[in-house]
Amino acid sequence: MEPLTLIEQSSPFLGYLADWRAKLATFDLAVELKEPQRAAVISEDLVKGFCTIGPLASPRVQAIVAPSVRLIKRAHALGVPHFVLLQDTHEPDAVEFGSFPPHCVRGTEESETVPELAVLPFADQFVVVQKNSIDSSLVPGFQDWLARHPDVNTFVVVGDCTDLCIYQMAMALRVRANALQRRDVRVIVPADCVDTYDLPVDVARSLGILPHAGDLLHLVFLYHMALNGIEVVATIR
Repeated sequence: MEPLTLIEQSSPFLGYLADWRAKLATFDLAVELKEPQRAAVISEDLVKGFCTIGPLASPRVQAIVAPSVRLIKRAHALGVPHFVLLQDTHEPDAVEFGSFPPHCVRGTEESETVPELAVLPFADQFVVVQKNSIDSSLVPGFQDWLARHPDVNTFVVVGDCTDLCIYQMAMALRVRANALQRRDVRVIVPADCVDTYDLPVDVARSLGILPHAGDLLHLVFLYHMALNGIEVVATIR
């Protein structure tokens, strides 16, 4: 298909997507969580290497730290006991470095939790799971955590990137519940607590790498999660 034809044919759907995003609802934790002890907040890659230092640090990702921290504090205040921090902690020779620049290598500052989370007074309740892949559901530590907490039926997913680790995690939780016939399971993604990076075409061409339209891919993957039964909301209060 010719590029201009693709753009023209996609225009109505892109308009629909923008309107869909603008109409996302607010999720009220106090109202929705009937059993807060059965809820968990899952944080993906809120580490320094995606926020403030290193080749993959992004101001877009840093901007979701504050709303994510507010959500986590709100959840804790309402009695949510489970907070799982899934964090890139790559081996120095990680296979993933064939697709992305070396980042968040084990033992470096990049792999550390962002300070805004680390200083919370209940940070000792966080379960930190190190991972060497964008798909956290494959990490034995997280699989073990799920097995030990079969009663958890509400998962709130925050962090980065919308089209990578967030998508993989939210979809894995949703598909797992579907396969187990768990109709009680809810997977919730607040749009203001997730984001992805942006790499314009001209910059990508100058670097000889693939571009990445952050705003478009963020929106498309939010929508695709919603298509699969994940509750995508504007924000959580």
